Amino acid sequence: MRTYAGIDLHSTSSYVGVIDEEDRRLVGKKVENSVEAIERYLAPYKESMVGVAVESTFNWYWLVDGLQAQGYPVRLANPSAIQQYEGLKYGDDRWDSFWLAHMLRLGILPTGYIYPKEERPARDLLRRRLLFVRQRTTQILSLQGMVARNLGVKVSVNRIKRLTEEELAVSFPAPHLRSAAQRSLAVIQFLSGQIREIEGEVLKDVRLREEFGLLLTVPGIGKILGLTIMLEVGDIGRFKGVRNYSSYCRCVKAERWSAGKKKGKGNEKNGNKYLAWAYVEAAHFARRYHEGPTRFWQRKARERNEIVAVKALANKLARASYYVMRDQVPYDEQRLFVGIPVQQ
Repeated sequence: MRTYAGIDLHSTSSYVGVIDEEDRRLVGKKVENSVEAIERYLAPYKESMVGVAVESTFNWYWLVDGLQAQGYPVRLANPSAIQQYEGLKYGDDRWDSFWLAHMLRLGILPTGYIYPKEERPARDLLRRRLLFVRQRTTQILSLQGMVARNLGVKVSVNRIKRLTEEELAVSFPAPHLRSAAQRSLAVIQFLSGQIREIEGEVLKDVRLREEFGLLLTVPGIGKILGLTIMLEVGDIGRFKGVRNYSSYCRCVKAERWSAGKKKGKGNEKNGNKYLAWAYVEAAHFARRYHEGPTRFWQRKARERNEIVAVKALANKLARASYYVMRDQVPYDEQRLFVGIPVQQ
């Protein structure tokens, strides 16, 4: 007899369901969140266990690592790609666990990538850096808006970063305005310090693997973003093609079309938000310091707007990165930005 297990994982407990090869439900129970308790419940079926489907929630690390250490064949289920029977009137944790096991038995379970345990700490630290970069950008934009609103001048991002409390005191004589501006500046400076410390720590301990070294030839991608992409991708071979990779990087519109008409939206959260952030950061660097990306961004900005232009450039860089990683060839600007006119 072959058996299959599905685990509907929550923050404090999980529902574990086990079925056999005939889809008969053998056991099902709510179990506390500990590897020992769940392994003890699965133990009678360990020898016949074909696979254990674990729902990919925010807290899956401990369970997947623990079950793998005990020798269980674990599959990480992608919840955003799982479709249930549309006529279902009622669903609960029990139903969800058996549904996971059912799809695993049929070989149709949408699975996610189980990233190597030993490389996750560095990846998660760089994810924290990306979060801090986004938070710093929010504060910079807020302070820029405050300056423009009250003083009628436009201040560049680099100038905002170099501001001092003394300069703000002169620019904003009103006590409350001065206090708001100085607090925003303090947050920007604090986040900048945290970002620098993270970068120094990662560069000290992590090196680009050989197959990712050519990422540094792509405009806008330096050592930190190269390491971020390497640690988020893991194995480039898991992507069937450039479209799959671009979609995973959230560079593709989440839309559904039929007969030339828009029929709705797909799941915009599908994919890796950290790779999406990394390529947007790369796009900002590329448009400032590289001719081809600059011309492409200028054209898109004229056609639509600056935000859309940055996303379009991020998609270009993501696609270029895919071929650089897959084929082990350096970046070729002529193939990516050929025929783009210079702004007059």
